[in-house]
Amino acid sequence: MAARDKVALIEGKADLIDYLAAGCKPPAQWRIGTEHEKFGFALKGHGPLPYDGAGPCILKMLEGLKRFGWDPMVEEGYLIGLSRKGATVTLEPGGQLELSGAPLDDIHQTCAEVNQHLKEVKDVADEIGAGFLGLGFSPVTSLENTPIMPKPRYKIMRDYMPKVGRLGRQMMFRSCTVQVNLDFSSEADMVKKFRTSLALQPVATALFANSPFAEGRLNGFLSYRGYVWGDTDPDRTGMLPFVFEDGFGFEQYVDYALDVPMYFIKRGGHYLDASGKSFRDFLEGKLDILPGEKPTLQDWEDHLSTLFPEVRLKTFLEMRGADGGPWSRLCALSAFWTGIFYDQSALDEAWEMVRDWNVFEREALRRTAPTLGLNAPFRETNMQKLAQKALAISHGGLKRRARMNAYGENESLFLREMEEIAQKGVTPAEELIACYHGEWEGDLDMVFTAGAY
Repeated sequence: MAARDKVALIEGKADLIDYLAAGCKPPAQWRIGTEHEKFGFALKGHGPLPYDGAGPCILKMLEGLKRFGWDPMVEEGYLIGLSRKGATVTLEPGGQLELSGAPLDDIHQTCAEVNQHLKEVKDVADEIGAGFLGLGFSPVTSLENTPIMPKPRYKIMRDYMPKVGRLGRQMMFRSCTVQVNLDFSSEADMVKKFRTSLALQPVATALFANSPFAEGRLNGFLSYRGYVWGDTDPDRTGMLPFVFEDGFGFEQYVDYALDVPMYFIKRGGHYLDASGKSFRDFLEGKLDILPGEKPTLQDWEDHLSTLFPEVRLKTFLEMRGADGGPWSRLCALSAFWTGIFYDQSALDEAWEMVRDWNVFEREALRRTAPTLGLNAPFRETNMQKLAQKALAISHGGLKRRARMNAYGENESLFLREMEEIAQKGVTPAEELIACYHGEWEGDLDMVFTAGAY
């Protein structure tokens, strides 16, 4: 089977392994892909943006953005996204607007891309009476009052979520993240990067914690988004302890993915509800909703996209542990992981930092990061010290990469805000809480000004 022929039938597990292995690239071809989500709101009343309607809405946003050279993406008659030169603008279930950036060479390019996108969004939003908010969780609107976008797979997921966890719908409709997608050169390189980034993901959760509000009040967390992921769906989330076992590689990830229940299958432009069904049965032609039919590579790609661990493997690695935030921190997350991943000395140093952490310690960090942030304890130290060390490793990696802007500055400039956060030991969420108790005088409407793009 041709490695990238998405309509070809999968003949067996070897094809699934080959799909992941095809992601291996020489370092000269490594790229950086940054994704971020943001909440839309009406300037009048601060309510969420519905898909369509007479007032400010998502459809008007997408239609307005088309004038900047974006091509429409239509599904079952609905405009549900845009594409342009390797980037896409898409909708999360509750109307969160997501930019999935093009694969780029360096963080300077990443920030130029984010800056252009946010300027375009603001231009259209201003025209229709809307704004966009950079937080990790919707601060005011309840789940019941959050709209659902007209993408059929979201209805399938919404109906399935309560069967496997308490907070899956909260994740779908009310959370926002920023993530970065990075490459690997070989299976061994993938394994080292996967293990290192899984162990350090709670550090990113703490550094970028930015979701202390929900339903108009404090929610008791620094990263409520991080907490919500802990009770979404244990089959497809978490820290993946098996990644640290001897012999881990592409095949073991395929085995894991095969055992994660499915959500849907797309046929003829329509989504079939396959929630809870087995991809292993599909692989053997035994899926009851498509009897005798075997999956294509596109089906496998779709299934991999429904796995939500803290780090996700496709033909690249996705860092998934951070809350959404302002422009500067969108670039900072990409810089943080690029500095660790794309310099061998930095990767080696980061791996040495985490290699003796055991499964219980890694899970404890994941569980405490959303509540205690940089104050979370670890052995004889705490998360703040871990963050300082990880940032220093990343800084060194970016300096050695020596990718310069027009002013002769390397990419480590994008770490400055995070280095200040780590030095002070105060997360962005704690800064917001201080504003809430202080100058805002308990008026959470102020967040729509303070957190807006």
